[in-house]
Amino acid sequence: MKWKLTGRYLASIVLIVSLVIVLNGLMTIGYIVVRAVNQMPFFPGEATSPETFTREFQRHMQFSGSSAGITDEGQRQLEEQNAWIQILDESGQVLYEYRQPMQLPDRYTPTDIVQMYKYQEVNKDTTVFVGEASYENRRLSYLVGIENPYLERYVFSFDHRSFLMTLRAALIVFAVDILIALIVGYLFSKKLTLPLQTLIGGIRSLANQEAYPKMEERGIYHGVFQNMNLLSSRLKETERERKKLDRMKEEWIGNISHDLKTPLSSIKGYAEMMKDPDYRFTWEEIREYAAIIEKKSVYIEEVIEDLNLSTRLRNKDFSLDRKRVNLTGLLRGVVIDVLNDQRYGDRHIEFQTDREDIMQEVDGILFRRVIFNLLYNAVVHNDEHVRITVSLESGERTRIVIRDDGKGIREEELERIFDRYYRGTHTGAAHQGSGLGMAIARDIVEAHGGDIAVLSEVGKGSTIVIELDALTEEN
Repeated sequence: MKWKLTGRYLASIVLIVSLVIVLNGLMTIGYIVVRAVNQMPFFPGEATSPETFTREFQRHMQFSGSSAGITDEGQRQLEEQNAWIQILDESGQVLYEYRQPMQLPDRYTPTDIVQMYKYQEVNKDTTVFVGEASYENRRLSYLVGIENPYLERYVFSFDHRSFLMTLRAALIVFAVDILIALIVGYLFSKKLTLPLQTLIGGIRSLANQEAYPKMEERGIYHGVFQNMNLLSSRLKETERERKKLDRMKEEWIGNISHDLKTPLSSIKGYAEMMKDPDYRFTWEEIREYAAIIEKKSVYIEEVIEDLNLSTRLRNKDFSLDRKRVNLTGLLRGVVIDVLNDQRYGDRHIEFQTDREDIMQEVDGILFRRVIFNLLYNAVVHNDEHVRITVSLESGERTRIVIRDDGKGIREEELERIFDRYYRGTHTGAAHQGSGLGMAIARDIVEAHGGDIAVLSEVGKGSTIVIELDALTEEN
């Protein structure tokens, strides 16, 4: 994978460099050829090339017999170009001249014309161009000198062998350019691909759950590595939570199995005794055993209902039957029911409220279960001398507080108290249940749009606070 990435990057670098060089060369050659063939100026600022101006100037010439001249337009163009002209006959004699410098001769030999054309013989700022005009089967020559210090003309010759050498040199330069591109591309690609290899390795480790790497956050991929580390830490934390939840599930399944096996054993034992023909039971004994079987069956039914309700709440497969309910009456009723239980009749439970008609739109059955679960936990997790206060306050948010002065909850348990399957270390043999009570209470409160929180200190007791949005007059 490493060399595959590096090779592709180097190939792209070489291809780009080659295309740039080739395209630039082709464009330059094409530009030169097109301009040369069409006698166009090589730079956009030039309206007409000097060669074209000289060649086309013959149309401004006038001939009559042995005399020659130029039109007014020709004179104007010469003045615009800061140029002069001399028209020669076949023998090199000057027939006509306009704006010529004083030092020019009146007669030219062929050698003088060639010398004038190839070299700047007038002054350093003047370049001379030669043209030819035809008149009555006569071929006349003319010289046009353009005074322009920026105008240059070079006449050169070359040997084709030198051209081949130049071509070879150009190919060598091209090869050197490619080599340099390869070296630079390799160094740069190594800097780019090495972090990618580390990143790919980290992703592979995460995908295979082999490790949760911590990568150094630097370089051009700083942001990528930062997010990779964030993902790694979150996956690590998720895996830790999953393992903790799995352990809790296993413990919970073991506890539930034990809790269900105990009442089932009782039901099975009493049922076997009652059906055995060797036993003779009185009606009092039969009723006593039937009551025990009923009690154990009710417990099993409650556990099954907790499991079903927890699953439905967790999967949002539950619709609340909201109605206007007087919370004062609902809470007072739950407190009375707990005190009427013969097991907890001697407990000290006090109910307080600032109003007798605090109305709230809730599912009465489910909300009653929330209060019962919380109050039941406060009773069974503390000794018989615990003092429990249930208070209801009205305001912008309806506030329910269940406070006790019992054993309290340790901080590490407080963080897990609303977790499913968690029972806590204070649970004794007398407290049997599904371990879902607190989780169900939280889910029901949140389904009503409320909040629930637990505050506790070991040795000083616990406080559970429920807050609901108050019912307005519009509701």
